[in-house]
Amino acid sequence: MTEPVVHVIDDDEAVRSSLAFFLEMADLPPRTYASAVEFLKVAPGLTGGCIVTDVRMPEMSGLELVRRLKDIGVGLPVIVITGHGDVPLAVEAMRAGVVDFIEKPFEHDVLLASVRDALSRGPDRTESPERQRFEEMLSTLSGREREVLKGVVDGKLNKVIAYELGISPRTVEVYRANVMSKTGASSLSELVRIALLAGF
Repeated sequence: MTEPVVHVIDDDEAVRSSLAFFLEMADLPPRTYASAVEFLKVAPGLTGGCIVTDVRMPEMSGLELVRRLKDIGVGLPVIVITGHGDVPLAVEAMRAGVVDFIEKPFEHDVLLASVRDALSRGPDRTESPERQRFEEMLSTLSGREREVLKGVVDGKLNKVIAYELGISPRTVEVYRANVMSKTGASSLSELVRIALLAGF
C-alpha cells in the first residue's frame, strides 16, 4: 500500500515550501503545485491522499478546482485555506463538497488535524469524526440562536438578520455571542466552519 500523498496547491512559493516542509516533518508526504491548472494535469490518475488548496489563485480559483474535480470524477477530500476576506467563498466551497476550510494565518497543528481527518476518510467518504461532536454542540442551541446562526452562515450582517427576525441588532449580537460560547468558536470563520461541518 502506498503512502497517502497530500497535494498542496498554492500560487505562493513561500507558502508551498512552508506547508511541504511541515507535512514532511509530520510524516505526511507532500506534492506541490503552483496552480490548479497544473494539478488538474495529474488529477485524473489519483486514487489516494487529499488536497490542500488556496482559494484565491490566478487562472483558476480553489472553488473552480473543486467543481472541475467533481466533473471529472476525482473524489479526493479537499481542504481549502483562505484569507480573512474569503470566508463567504470558503462557505461556498464547503457547500460544493470541500471537507474543511482553514483561515489564514493558521497554526500548523490545525491544518495537520484537518489533513489527518481527510486522509482517514479516503476517496468519496464524506463523514467526519468531528461531525458528531459539532452536531451535539449545535443541538444545545435554542430556536432563535439557530435562526441567528443561519443568518451568519448565509453571510448576512447583524442588522439584516435583525430586520428579518424582527429583533434589534443588539439582540442579534447577544444571540451570536451565546452561539459562539456554546460551540466554543473563537472567531466568526470558526463558527461558520463548525456549522457547516455539522451539516447545518
